[in-house]
Amino acid sequence: MHKSLSKFVYNKPGVVLSDPLQAAAHIAVHHCLAVKPGEQVIIVSNPETEVAAIAEALYDASLDAGGLPLLLFQSVKTQLDFAEPGVIAAFSAQPEVFISLSAEKLGKDKKGITTPYTYQGVNYDHIFHLQLYGQKTCRSFWSPATTLASFIRTVPIDYELLKRRCTWVKAALDEAVSIHITAPGGTDIRCSLRGRQAKSDDGDFSQGGRGGNLPAGEAFISPENGTAQGIIVFDGSISLHDQDILIREPIRCTVEEGFITAIQGGTEAAALQETLSLAETNAQEYEKVGTLPPGAGTVYARNARNLGEIGIGLNPAARINGHMLEDEKAFHTCHFAIGLNYDNDAPCLIHLDGLVKDPTIRVYRENKPERVIEQDGNLQEPIG
Repeated sequence: MHKSLSKFVYNKPGVVLSDPLQAAAHIAVHHCLAVKPGEQVIIVSNPETEVAAIAEALYDASLDAGGLPLLLFQSVKTQLDFAEPGVIAAFSAQPEVFISLSAEKLGKDKKGITTPYTYQGVNYDHIFHLQLYGQKTCRSFWSPATTLASFIRTVPIDYELLKRRCTWVKAALDEAVSIHITAPGGTDIRCSLRGRQAKSDDGDFSQGGRGGNLPAGEAFISPENGTAQGIIVFDGSISLHDQDILIREPIRCTVEEGFITAIQGGTEAAALQETLSLAETNAQEYEKVGTLPPGAGTVYARNARNLGEIGIGLNPAARINGHMLEDEKAFHTCHFAIGLNYDNDAPCLIHLDGLVKDPTIRVYRENKPERVIEQDGNLQEPIG
């Protein structure tokens, strides 16, 4: 084992790179990313105790794999902040592997938002997305707002079982033309899935163009724009622009023609409303100063209330603890995201995930019986 970088430069009082952390980092680098000798590995983090410790362990594990790691620290970024120019410049090295270990978010690419990168007719507003999803020259995982306890507990899991579950749920969503989700808390919403393909976060980031979270463990899809109709009652946790919070008084959102039109509840609902208003205002301001092109400010502001994602948690080690990275992977939950979707046709400055507990999820197929994915929060996976 190489000597830990933390012993020489970024030592944090009270943090010891314990064996469980080293073991989790080893799984992330050797199994999930399959780092090979000579590959460039860029790790971006913040000088915050817990994420820095994980980043340093990943640095060591990358060295052990024969990789060529580079660890960069920047100040903490929220969903509405820009990444430091040096972080964006690091992508000019065309790294084979990119890891983001952030206390909040990686940060936006100011140049990419102002003048999107185009590859094969598709626009990307971040150079990372260009290299990952467009050119497919890199592979990656990102762990926003993770903690030591979460990383150690949720990364060492049975990835073969996870992959089977993700594959089954993804196939059910891909085949569906519509979906209906209800829950004891009051959620009752329907939307079309026509023309959409689901994605799965199964922890396999071994090939160029593949990326996701660690902890892994969800299958998700973007609803057809303008079709969601009903009520979502968030009763687990929710992301805001600068933090994740546990929900003590449920947030009731009315959804009409794909957009949230009303928000009811207590202090948590008020905080969500504040974040949406901030995203709307910032979008208009970005257009005024030229960060967004003419006309884009109105589009980005409108999509701040768009229903951009439906996801299903599939990591058996995940718990609801107020850290969305882990919360949205928890069994017996689904989540909805407000804002940006995954089909590049609803651009926005935010993507806010919110949890619904114990859902019943039904999908409807052309000329076939309906399929139940979850019943009262229990996955209805096939036996065998």
